[in-house]
Amino acid sequence: MAASCKTLKFCYLLKWQKCTTNTTGLSQFRLFSKDSRQYDYDLLVIGGGSGGLACSKEAAELGKKVAVLDYVEPSPIGTVWGLGGTCVNVGCIPKKLMHHASLLGDAVKDAAAYGWKVPSDKEHCWQTLVMAVQNHVRSLNWGHRVALKDKSVEYLNAYGTFVDQHTVKATTKNGKETLITSDKFVIATGMRPHYPEEIPGAKQYSITSDDIFSMQRPPGKTLVVGASYVALECAGFLTSLGFDVTVMIRSIPLRGFDQQMASLVLDNMKTHGTKVLHKCVPRQVEKQSSGKLMVTWAHQFERLTTTAAEDFDYYDTVLFAIGRQPCTRSLNLEKVGVEINEKSGFIIGARDESERTSAPNIFAIGDVLMVKLFNLHLLQD
Repeated sequence: MAASCKTLKFCYLLKWQKCTTNTTGLSQFRLFSKDSRQYDYDLLVIGGGSGGLACSKEAAELGKKVAVLDYVEPSPIGTVWGLGGTCVNVGCIPKKLMHHASLLGDAVKDAAAYGWKVPSDKEHCWQTLVMAVQNHVRSLNWGHRVALKDKSVEYLNAYGTFVDQHTVKATTKNGKETLITSDKFVIATGMRPHYPEEIPGAKQYSITSDDIFSMQRPPGKTLVVGASYVALECAGFLTSLGFDVTVMIRSIPLRGFDQQMASLVLDNMKTHGTKVLHKCVPRQVEKQSSGKLMVTWAHQFERLTTTAAEDFDYYDTVLFAIGRQPCTRSLNLEKVGVEINEKSGFIIGARDESERTSAPNIFAIGDVLMVKLFNLHLLQD
C-alpha cells in the first residue's frame, strides 16, 4: 500500500512537469536536463515491477527516451519469472487465483445442500491449478511487454549495477555485459523474501512465496514458518485445497495489525483445519533419505536455556514467510553516493523530496525506499 502511494506520487510529479513545462516561473523545477543527448537515455529505470513500469511509461509520455532494466535473480531452488514484478508473478495475482480455487472447493462442498448433484469422490489437481495460474501470469507478462513497446520504452532483460553517476553495467543471464548511460535513473527493484541463514538447511531445503505458485509437485504436508499476512494467506489457501498445514508462530500473528482482529483471523483458520504452533522457533531443517524434511524446533520461552525443550516432525514442504528485504545490496550504490540504511538496506530519501536519493540524478520508488517520519504525511495525501 505504502509503495503504491510513493509510486503514484512520483508519477504525478512527472505529469505535473508535463503540464508546466512551458509555464513561466516554473522552469527551475526540472526532473530532466534540457539537453541529455550525450547519454543513451534520458531515463533508465532499474526494476520492472509496478513502480518501474508505471514510471517508465509516464516519462515516455513526456517525449523522453526511456529504458527499463529488469532481471529476476533465481530463488535458491531456481524459480524465476517474467516482467511485472512481485505482484504479477509471485504476489497478489497468483495468490488471489489460488484463494479463488480454494473458495470454489468450499462452494462445491456446500453445493449439495442447495440441490446440486456433486460427486462424492471429487479431488483437486494441484498441477492443473498451477498450470492455469502460470498461464494467466504469462499473459500478464506479455501484456506488460506490449504496453512498454506501445509507449516506445525499451525493455532490457538484464541486471543493472552502477558504474558511475551516469553509467550502469547491464548483465544478461548469459553473462554478456553492456555499459548504458542515462541522464536520470529510477531504482525500483523491490524486495525479496528473507531466508534465516542461521538455521541449518533452511535455505537449502525450504521454499518461500517466490516458489509456491509455480511449484510443480503438490506441497503435501506443509509447515509455514512465520505469522505475517503472506504466511497466513499461503497457509489458508493450502488448507482449503486439502493439504495438511501447520503454521509456526514465534511471537504474535500479523504484527502491526489490530491484535483483536488478528486473533479472529487465526481462530477462523483453526476452525478450517490449519494447525498452529505458538511461540516456537525452528532450529534445523534436515532432508531424509525418503525425501521428507525433518524440522526441529524449540519452544521460545525456553530457547535461551541450555536444556531447551525441542520437538520435531516430518513435512513434505517447508515454507518460510518471515519478512522481506530490499534488493539494493548488489547495485553498487556506494559508487554513486546513494545513501542506504546499513542495517536494513533501504534507500534513504532526501528530506525535501522523498523519492530523490542523496545522488541528485538518482531517484527511488516503491518498497526499496525508506519512509522517514517527516515524510509520512506524503502517504496520507
